[in-house]
Amino acid sequence: MNLDSILKQLRLSALSQTLSVRLQEAAANRLTHAEFLELILHDEINVREQRKIARRTAAAEFTALKQLEDFDWRFNSSVSRKEIYELAACHFVRKSTDALFVGPPGVGKTHLAQAIGYEAIKQGFVVRYRPIFDLVADFLSEEALAQRDRLLRGYLKPDLLIIDDMGLMTTKDDLDALTPARWQPLT
Repeated sequence: MNLDSILKQLRLSALSQTLSVRLQEAAANRLTHAEFLELILHDEINVREQRKIARRTAAAEFTALKQLEDFDWRFNSSVSRKEIYELAACHFVRKSTDALFVGPPGVGKTHLAQAIGYEAIKQGFVVRYRPIFDLVADFLSEEALAQRDRLLRGYLKPDLLIIDDMGLMTTKDDLDALTPARWQPLT
């Protein structure tokens, strides 16, 4: 069995991709065995973390990958950068509280919500993003009637559920009706 086969069997795919470069680097820099081992294991951990973030990002179903660094703070000067970065720290997720963005269309609510969701993913949280239209369609579909519990779990299980375009719900009672079940234990 050769080294590539062993690495594949151990599921060390990142290591198999970077090993030749790291071996040359170790020789050139006269790394000890422990330093070399630490270096290649860090490579493997970094690649696995990036893959986990990519999987969770895909599972979140964002319409586009938005990041806080890409938000044009000059476009909407009424948005508090400090408050947004506090939300991006995800303390509200850890405390199981809600955050609500309110404003007219086109001011950046969707961008900021998805960017905060992406920050939450990078911090290890499970996130789900759904426009309200899709959420309603999910619950009205014939499949939903047959698999109601499974559908509900898909909305109740994530650490952070982002529902976009909530402005279509016209009263505070409509909005309040959605949140209590999010913080109840799954059965």
